[in-house]
Amino acid sequence: MFAGLPTPPLDPIVGLAKLFESDPADAKIDLGIGVYKNERGEIPILRSVKQAESWLVANQRSKSYLSSIGNPEFNRLIGELLLEAHSDVLRRSQTIQTPGGTGALRVAADLLHKLRPHMRVFIPSPTWANHHGLFAAAGHEVVPYPYYDAARGELKFDAMLAALAAMKADDVLLLHGCCHNPTGADLDTTQWQAISELLARTGAVPLIDLAYQGFAVGLREDSAPLGLLASRLPELLVASSYSKNFALYRDRVGALTLIAPRDADAVAARAHAQTVARTNYSMPPDHGAAIVACILSSELLRSEWEEELRGMRERIKSMRTHLVARLEAHSERDFGFLAHQNGMFALLGLSAQAVETLRTRHHVYVTSSGRINVAGLTLDTVGRVADAIAAVHDG
Repeated sequence: MFAGLPTPPLDPIVGLAKLFESDPADAKIDLGIGVYKNERGEIPILRSVKQAESWLVANQRSKSYLSSIGNPEFNRLIGELLLEAHSDVLRRSQTIQTPGGTGALRVAADLLHKLRPHMRVFIPSPTWANHHGLFAAAGHEVVPYPYYDAARGELKFDAMLAALAAMKADDVLLLHGCCHNPTGADLDTTQWQAISELLARTGAVPLIDLAYQGFAVGLREDSAPLGLLASRLPELLVASSYSKNFALYRDRVGALTLIAPRDADAVAARAHAQTVARTNYSMPPDHGAAIVACILSSELLRSEWEEELRGMRERIKSMRTHLVARLEAHSERDFGFLAHQNGMFALLGLSAQAVETLRTRHHVYVTSSGRINVAGLTLDTVGRVADAIAAVHDG
């Protein structure tokens, strides 16, 4: 069975990390993998997380199994974090803990295929590289729709609406809640309203991938599209991640929230999701979820975490501002759109050759699509990165 197996293609992010590690240059810069880095280029553990971990070490009395839906306190608090401004929607929702946002998406994909095996899943182009594989592996037909013009640095909203008009009641529409990966270009309130009207007309169901709540404007503002959609539509799925806003990457903390027409429907949907989770991974890991629950249930720790999150958000915005200022001084292209986008990522519209030149000549590592992790920049590196981008873009 294993003899003579061909080597599968290397994952683009893993492959990029290997290239970075093998580069002997002292001044190499990694803007590939999507993790938050502080002003020293470190991937920090938040103070609030350290305090919660200390509390757990002192007070946790068992490592026994919980259940396939995970930590019940985490689930309750995540529902409130997502929908605290919409108590009527919260009452008709149920949340289960998953192994990261990826786990939430896979449980959603399997659940949807179980309930409607012939549905299509519409995903934006471009989108997070794993979206297509996740839904295709679950048996769905995946339909890309236009989202972003990399050359112009703007949304293709009219083309998006035109393409989505083909959706039917059995279809699912995947949308990024905020901080679109890989572009950083988000829908505004008017555009979300137009999407909600289109969904109401077609009967398609939205699935929101909310991986970066708190990284765009604020916790409540970044989850506002959920309330807007749920106020107009009977059903909604939300796959959320806490790897980023709690910096708990390796602890794999995520959740799937199901919003139904009535509270009884939501309870039934959760039971089906629990069955899917049971056959996928049995039980989600508890440590990261317990940390999040500890922080969200403590007024003191939550306040500290929100302050740390605000600091991360403001640092990323500052790096965007510095990057645009330097690019405007050294490039003929207008990169001003970068300053108005959100989150860690930006899509530069670079050719494959330009990306290769960035790596080989300037030792700046970005993904093959030209996506950069803005959070990987520091005051010491942003100038050199901007000059390198200008050099490969203009010539």
